[in-house]
Amino acid sequence: MNDDVRNIVLGVIATALSGGFGWFTRTYQWRRALRRKQAFFGLPTGSDCLFVVNRQMGGTDSSLHRNDAFALLEVSALIKDCGATVQIVTHDGARQGFGDRAEFCVGGPVSNTRTTAHLASMLPGVRVDVSSEPGPDRGAISVGGETYRWEPGRAEYVLLARLTRGRGTRPVFLLSGQTANSNQAAARYLARHHRQLARTYGGESFCVVLKVINSDAYGPDVTELVADVTRPARTPAAAAA
Repeated sequence: MNDDVRNIVLGVIATALSGGFGWFTRTYQWRRALRRKQAFFGLPTGSDCLFVVNRQMGGTDSSLHRNDAFALLEVSALIKDCGATVQIVTHDGARQGFGDRAEFCVGGPVSNTRTTAHLASMLPGVRVDVSSEPGPDRGAISVGGETYRWEPGRAEYVLLARLTRGRGTRPVFLLSGQTANSNQAAARYLARHHRQLARTYGGESFCVVLKVINSDAYGPDVTELVADVTRPARTPAAAAA
């Protein structure tokens, strides 16, 4: 074997080793990212989760606002990425506990009775004005001494929470907005920022307030984090006072 042939053979071997190492590294990183994502959402491969849909405010019990349907699509993509399956149930048909499987609950207490139960049992420091009468406090979210008022078309607020009962239990993700548009915005924020949320909170419970800005122009696309209200939200209002 002359020097030219030997150099060609060595080059091929080096290329193969480099390519194999690169493939192994990318596969390892992808699998590690997937495991972290599955752990955050409580969705191991082959698991089942619950998606609780609300009713359209002002509509029939079975009607669903299109933005809430879009929120379902946003969340469904996350579930599919984790290799899990989803069962969709209506808010008044989800008569079961939580912790055995992951749950995504969409809609405020006006349109989702399941949200009402979750707020009462796991976020007792949150108050939502459910009055149907027009007024500045209609739909307002109060927590931690602050009140977040809905300004139609200009500012909408939504609670995004990950709630667990302890280690070994699956989380409930609560997307409780003042409008269907804000529900979708919370789902989109969760899809885009779940890695950052996982780094910040790990496997612990959290509750944050998001603000949807100028929805008349931007829909659910422009959303900012306003406050982390985890501690006051989980503290009963009387105790906080």
